[in-house]
Amino acid sequence: MKKQIIVLTTGLCMLTGCKQQTLPEEPYEAVNYNLYPAPENAYVGDVMPYVSDEGKLELYYLYDTDHNGQGYHPIWKYSTEDLHSYEDHGMVLNYGLMSEPDPAIGTGSVMKDQDGLYHLFYTGHNDAGNSGKGRECVMHAVSTDRKNWEKIPEDTFFSPEGYSKDDFRDPEVFWMPSEECYWMLIAARSDRDGGVVAKYTSSDLKNWEFQGPFFAPHEQYMLECPDLFQIGDNWYLTYSWDCVTYYAAGESENGPFHAPMDNVLDGNGFIFYAAKTAEFKEETLLCGWIGRAALTEDSGLYQWAGNVMNHQLIEKEPGILGVKAPETYKEYFTVDKTVRMVRKNGTVSVKDNSAVLTAQDETYALADLGTRPATGILECDVTLDPDGCAGFAFGGDYTDGTWTALCLDAANGLLHYEGTVIEELSKYDAQAYTKFDFSKTDTHHIKLVFENEIVVLYVDDTKALSSRIRHSIDGAHIGLFSSAGEAAFTSVTMKVPQ
Repeated sequence: MKKQIIVLTTGLCMLTGCKQQTLPEEPYEAVNYNLYPAPENAYVGDVMPYVSDEGKLELYYLYDTDHNGQGYHPIWKYSTEDLHSYEDHGMVLNYGLMSEPDPAIGTGSVMKDQDGLYHLFYTGHNDAGNSGKGRECVMHAVSTDRKNWEKIPEDTFFSPEGYSKDDFRDPEVFWMPSEECYWMLIAARSDRDGGVVAKYTSSDLKNWEFQGPFFAPHEQYMLECPDLFQIGDNWYLTYSWDCVTYYAAGESENGPFHAPMDNVLDGNGFIFYAAKTAEFKEETLLCGWIGRAALTEDSGLYQWAGNVMNHQLIEKEPGILGVKAPETYKEYFTVDKTVRMVRKNGTVSVKDNSAVLTAQDETYALADLGTRPATGILECDVTLDPDGCAGFAFGGDYTDGTWTALCLDAANGLLHYEGTVIEELSKYDAQAYTKFDFSKTDTHHIKLVFENEIVVLYVDDTKALSSRIRHSIDGAHIGLFSSAGEAAFTSVTMKVPQ
């Protein structure tokens, strides 16, 4: 690997023995969740995006709490014009009675038909089994204004013969011009093929004809929240299981679809789940949620439902997708914040907005950038050894001298964060991670977006790793580190909102 390390000249602190410098503490005050909203004392479950004719992105979602009763998961809604300010519309569709198919509501989709009427197809779930018909079914509601929805009970239908009666959910409905009919894709479980995406078609959105399995990889138990979309000349299918959102690619709307070797765009373990797409401001968004932290904070363990999380999708090459920070964030983070870097540990060379850090003899190198703002975006280029491990560190304020590590782990081909302190990284295997191929380029472009404890790492517009890092808030510092080999961080900038 050819390194592009900046040579830093005389007068700089380059040795382990140099006197450690200290940056002054700055005030810290948490901000509202403008990028990653969640309802007060509740959580965002599966998201159902819809873009209105006026250009607003509406995010219908399953409203989850820690005290769900017999009835749960009504559908609530946010809307936004820019992905950094949201209007909360509250509940738009309530769950039904225990005597009805939907005392619990599951994921669905919102669309407008050819005549201008709005339709919400969703999952009805009743653990009592609907008199033997099955626990889950597809249900239908209509609206003229997307505010007031009327359920159409007679349009309810259950799984076909040869499919599980209890796993039949998440309808995605849209008009398919090439076939001049409506399609419905459903997460189902076939007695023969296991978890599949099933396809239905209709001419009137009331009577649906089963067309068989649309995608059957013979891998997952279920393929939840399926969504079909096109970028360029290629078609893509997203689906979720194993606490992960996946994708597959095909050359036509009918496939066949094949999953790339690495078909995960964000992390595992409910880090980012149940994502569906929306065409917004001429870009393709992937809209899902970041799970809420489990009982142990900063462990990389997450529970179902949390905050809205939107990524922007791009096609890296035919059949291969990448993710990046949404373009509209540039409208939000507009104020330059001065970046200062001082050595905290190990061999560190600093000049202007760049630093070279070298980990030697089982020690680590660390540069301190001072108090992390409550929200902002940090951008830089990183070059590291093929078997190196470097990244961003959090902690080190006057109340807590420890630093935890958000890792660019070239040695293991991973991006990961589990709340592990830098000194102990080599002791543990990564738990909260996504795979990343560091060999494709020498230097990697980084965007680190943060809002309160939510920290999202974007690398090369290819992969994201979303995290909740409580060790990064309440006055904690942000730093750069290397725990293995040499790493150069160049052109480090930071922006915050006006």
